[in-house]
Amino acid sequence: MRRSRGLTAALVLSLAGAGTGIGLVLMPQASAITAPVAFTADELPTWQTNGVVWAMAQANGIVFAGGTFSAVRPPDGTAGTEQEAVNFAALDAATGNPTSCKLAFTVGDGTATVRTLVVSKDQKTLYAGGYFGAVNGTPVSSVAAIDIASCTPKAAFHPSFSATVRALAVTDDTLYAGGDFGAVEGQTRERFAAVDASTGAIKPFKANADEPGRAIEVTPDGKHVLLGGDFFAVNGSTTHALAVVDSTTGAVAKTYTNIPSNSVVKDISTDDNGGFYTGNEGSGGGVFDGRIGLRLSDFSEKWRDRCLGATQFVLPYQGVLYSSSHAHDCSTELEFPDGKRNFLLAQPTNHEGAAPAPVDGFVRGPGKLGWHPTANDGMDGTEGIGPRVMAVAEKNDVKYLWIGGEFTLINGKAQWGLTRFASTGDRGAPTTPVASAASVKPGEAQVRWRTSYDADDSKLTYRIYRNGSATPIATVSASSLEWERPQASWVDTTVKAGQTYTYRVTATDAAGNTSALSATASATVPSAVQAYPNQVRADGAQLYWRYDDTVSPYVADGSVSGNTSGLQLNAPALRQSPGAVSGSSTAMGFNGTSQQVYSDHRQTVGSTFTIETWFKTSTTRGGKLIGFGNNTSRSSTSYDRQLYMTNTGRLVFGVYNGSTKTVATGLLDTYNDNKWHHVVGTQGPGGITLYVDGQNKGTDKATSTQAYAGYWHVGGDTLASWPNRPTSNYFAGQIDETAVYPSALTATQVKNHFDLAGAPTDTVSTVKATEDTYINQGAPSTAYGTSTSLAVRGTSAYEAYLRFSLPAAPAGQVLKSASLQVKTNTQTGAGTVDKVSVVPVTGTWSGAGTTFNTKPTLGTTPLGTLTGVPDGSAVQNVPLDTAALSAVLGTSYSLGLTGSGSDPLWIWSSESTAAEGAPQLVLTFGAK
Repeated sequence: MRRSRGLTAALVLSLAGAGTGIGLVLMPQASAITAPVAFTADELPTWQTNGVVWAMAQANGIVFAGGTFSAVRPPDGTAGTEQEAVNFAALDAATGNPTSCKLAFTVGDGTATVRTLVVSKDQKTLYAGGYFGAVNGTPVSSVAAIDIASCTPKAAFHPSFSATVRALAVTDDTLYAGGDFGAVEGQTRERFAAVDASTGAIKPFKANADEPGRAIEVTPDGKHVLLGGDFFAVNGSTTHALAVVDSTTGAVAKTYTNIPSNSVVKDISTDDNGGFYTGNEGSGGGVFDGRIGLRLSDFSEKWRDRCLGATQFVLPYQGVLYSSSHAHDCSTELEFPDGKRNFLLAQPTNHEGAAPAPVDGFVRGPGKLGWHPTANDGMDGTEGIGPRVMAVAEKNDVKYLWIGGEFTLINGKAQWGLTRFASTGDRGAPTTPVASAASVKPGEAQVRWRTSYDADDSKLTYRIYRNGSATPIATVSASSLEWERPQASWVDTTVKAGQTYTYRVTATDAAGNTSALSATASATVPSAVQAYPNQVRADGAQLYWRYDDTVSPYVADGSVSGNTSGLQLNAPALRQSPGAVSGSSTAMGFNGTSQQVYSDHRQTVGSTFTIETWFKTSTTRGGKLIGFGNNTSRSSTSYDRQLYMTNTGRLVFGVYNGSTKTVATGLLDTYNDNKWHHVVGTQGPGGITLYVDGQNKGTDKATSTQAYAGYWHVGGDTLASWPNRPTSNYFAGQIDETAVYPSALTATQVKNHFDLAGAPTDTVSTVKATEDTYINQGAPSTAYGTSTSLAVRGTSAYEAYLRFSLPAAPAGQVLKSASLQVKTNTQTGAGTVDKVSVVPVTGTWSGAGTTFNTKPTLGTTPLGTLTGVPDGSAVQNVPLDTAALSAVLGTSYSLGLTGSGSDPLWIWSSESTAAEGAPQLVLTFGAK
């Protein structure tokens, strides 16, 4: 299966550097994708088959496809009619359309099929192997040579193979074959053979194998042949699935005994950098289903990617190994756990820098790259593999990666058997970020978002927009993959106490494709430090889920730098109030049957850690509160470091170090009383300790835990075989303030957290205007109560009026700060250079009846002022006189906006549908 190699691509790449500079906007090239990936993930219109494509080759801008099919047809939704194509098609690499070359591979008995194609080095001859007896009526015997220029079979080339040929490789003078056959030209050649590339005469090469051959490749120096298949012996030497033999004699040069007996080599390919690669498939326990990278210098193994999922084909190109499979479990590679199938993958051919240390005797494969087109298992009645073969072709200075197989969907769109991707033309925008914002102390607001996913760009540029401004306040670069979308964050240190700030985030790929704006996330900056969350952060939490999220499925991590966000599974209830901690924080509700939150950051956890959470429940079915497991949305098979509740309401904390080691509360020490409780489990050099509501409830001397990579779970995951296992693995109730630390908190720290949860803290009320209008001196009899905009100007006069229903101060608290927030509208010149004053309205007014002629009286003492509002729609904050507003709490209160000059200010009214547009008051209450 010789590949086309050496193609060079002049891909222009412009990537965002990691930056947080204010107002930095990056302008990448239009066709760029993240290096070293060479192809976009955007499928191109391509004719399709009605059966399986097993083989591909290319020459001179033409792609040849062989398989088991009878016709090709245009892409869905395009013009054209179906054409007969008997197990073979030739297609233009650049257009995806059939060429005039028509070949029919047929057989008198059974079903003909083409299983392998290879092109001679001079690009003049196409060799085909499979099971067939004629090409366009010309007799052949499972191998044929086609003159490419005339698209005709070479009648003089007809070596006789006794059974199916599954693999071909060609040099200047020799065609090597592998398959099911036991004889060639009447001479014994078991599963591998060589014939003259011009005449078809059999050559002395003998590499007899005991089971079928599936892959064959000649080393670049021409001295050796690499064999792959089902076999357990070659020329009597024990070697399973892979062997290296002399290219002239077939004598065995290298054997392999470390590929599991239930795995076979489906494909072999070499590159120009001294490497060769295998794609493996198998079944049963202990199977090897992935890829091996080896050295041509001594045929030794350099790495082994043990992802499970039947690898069919490997194609090294410009330092990247592209592969087709249905990979569903890459846990051994510290990547995605068992779950959805990933059909097309890319990874570097070599590790960058030093390779990782061997695990279980194997060096882990290089990590997957950000190239992720999607496919599916395929057609009814086939093996359910999906993509099977690949080829790179070039035409008009553009490179095309062609894919063949038995799939029927590509990127979610109907496409059978064939598809292709180009080296230019990236057109897919990243997914929209999901953002969150919070502030726990004056002068700082943390903006967090779940990173986006782009199928061919792993490095994305994020722009953060504050208060509706069209200019980003910061630009951040972050990496993500389809299965690994970590939280990214940025801290706004220009915020002021008592004011609410809104944030939206976009993601842009290297080609300049930009996502939609995220939903608005808001944060109100407190006037004093919020004691509980600040202490959790100060004590070093590396995961801190506060459950104040407003959008599914993202759960923000509020730790200082952990960025271990979570994903909601099966829609837990958001923003349950009141939460466990005093103030405005909310909790999350779980149904006890299917809902949980799991971290989307795969990690290892040592034997020193703390897990902490608050809960409230009346369940009698128990369930997991928090734990560590090796899977995400599926039940874990390794699981420990967990806190759970029994059916009677007892709490259990435990680890696994060969057996379960647990500490539990007493028989009568139960906590399913529908009250908030604080539970902490620690492990360190002194063993494990369980704390409840600040009190030590027991210890054990266990100082070690099971070593594996996994994910944190809250609200659910398996508890099989653990002591006092409850009826339910899932917790029914509310959970709040979950934190994980890389240290064992002391008893003093735990008690301090419990005490701080009840400490007084600021509460914030956001009060939207219940009515608003403005008056216009130029239209003295007109009422503007239904207008979507409000205007303010001194001469000639516009005045705006806002009515609010003010809340009373919470018990034991006073108003500590107040601000008015308005948003300039989108019309040109909406800002003003003049001073705008906010004053009390002392007269009566209504939206429907107030005009310039009936305007109310305004107070003379300003409550706040706004000066120099720039053009561009953005939120503006006006700090207000706290004492004046304190006196009118609990009443209906009106504010007027009046200007001093001739430059008008235009703002959105409460009737507007503009995001963040409605005028509102932000009132912060705190302890007296």
